[in-house]
Amino acid sequence: MNEAQESSTQRELWKITLGELDEKLGVKVLEESATRVVATMPVAGNRQSLGLLHGGAMLALGEAVGSWGAVIHASSMGKLAVGVDVNATHHKSSKDGSVTATSSAIHLGRSLTTHEVVITHNDDGARLCTMRITNFIK
Repeated sequence: MNEAQESSTQRELWKITLGELDEKLGVKVLEESATRVVATMPVAGNRQSLGLLHGGAMLALGEAVGSWGAVIHASSMGKLAVGVDVNATHHKSSKDGSVTATSSAIHLGRSLTTHEVVITHNDDGARLCTMRITNFIK
C-alpha cells in the first residue's frame, strides 16, 4: 500500500454536529453516512403565520441532511463540501406532529455530490417536499 492509500484509509469520516439553526429547529439525526442521512424535526416551533409548517424550515432541514452526506463523503478524501445549488418542490404541508428528511446520494464524485432529499410526515408518511442539493468538493 502506498502512502496516499494509507493516509486515505486512516482518515476519520466527519461526524454530524448540529449547528445553531439545526438546534433551534429541533433537528435530531437518526442515521448518518455519505449515501444516506435521516433526521427528524418537529412541526411545533417551525410554523409560519398561517399555522402550517414553514417551507423555509423544510428547506433548512433538507439542505442540512443533503450537505451532511456531502461533507461525510468529502471527509473521506480529506476535503470539505459547500452547497452550490438547491431546489425544492413543496407538495403539501402539516400543522402538527413531526417530519422526517431522508437524503439519498445520487452522485458522489471527486468534485461534486448530488443528493435527493424527501421529507415526509411521520403520522401518515405523506410526502411533503422533494429536494435536490448539489455540493462542490474543495
